[in-house]
Amino acid sequence: MNRIILYITLICTSFPMCAQNNSKTQQKMKFNQLTPEEERVIVYKATEMPYTGEYINNKEEGTYVCKRCNTPLYRSSDKFDSHCGWPSFDDEIKGAVKRIPDADGQRTEIVCANCGAHLGHVFLNEGFTPKQTRHCVNSISLKFIPAKSESELKKAYFASGCFWGTEYFFMKAPGVVKTTVGFMGGHVDHPTYEQVCKKNTGHFETTEVIYDPEKTSYENLLKLFFETHDFTQTNGQGPDIGPQYRSCIFYSSPDEKQLAEKYIQILNDKGYVVATMLKPASTFWKAEDYHQQYYEHKGNTPYCHKYTRIF
Repeated sequence: MNRIILYITLICTSFPMCAQNNSKTQQKMKFNQLTPEEERVIVYKATEMPYTGEYINNKEEGTYVCKRCNTPLYRSSDKFDSHCGWPSFDDEIKGAVKRIPDADGQRTEIVCANCGAHLGHVFLNEGFTPKQTRHCVNSISLKFIPAKSESELKKAYFASGCFWGTEYFFMKAPGVVKTTVGFMGGHVDHPTYEQVCKKNTGHFETTEVIYDPEKTSYENLLKLFFETHDFTQTNGQGPDIGPQYRSCIFYSSPDEKQLAEKYIQILNDKGYVVATMLKPASTFWKAEDYHQQYYEHKGNTPYCHKYTRIF
């Protein structure tokens, strides 16, 4: 009987200690909250669709950290373009990435060494870089920390017909660190592509251009804008007819407006009848992921945009 009482006493006194230890463990293992899609990749080791990730074409200088625990994983200087559909790196920050045999028995999985978040897979001896290493990483597993703060970079907004073609030229321009396509100038919040195509939301297909003012200028971007589309067309661009395809510069400051007016006057003096509108920048609504860097993913070129030197 005494043994039974002693046993029960030991069990009862142990529970609070165990509960406390479990609480401490959970506190230590507390990570960033994930969306269902992030959890699908990071926790359950799924793969995001190729050419849909946010960081495939990111050229900005900075550091890529783990989406779940914020551990620094990769430097932008080790990123390269492998045309595989996912961000590629030929090196990791020392000790940040762990390699483990994949469940398929053939590939090598890479995970965050700190929290075990699934990143992707590593491949060797493919010849892409002298390091002979390719970390093929899901964008959704990463978060990018730019070396320059947002206050040091600038944004510009241009509409010149189908945003696929507009973005195609801006994303390749020197000094441009990121481009995003979306909608601006309308009266509907969070518009979808399907809604805008109905021609009654007031939006223009617009490209957001984030650039480094130490490497390029708004004036250079204006020149590229006019040199890559037909700014004399009033009802659209090329075969794309509709109000969402009209030419427009959305200015964010009096200086931008003044520069835009200057170049419109230069074009008028050259004999062009400029149809480009000037409007103050308003809320920019990002378009669906499949529109981003469209031609880069498809591997072809725009059908209604081309470069023609004017200035």
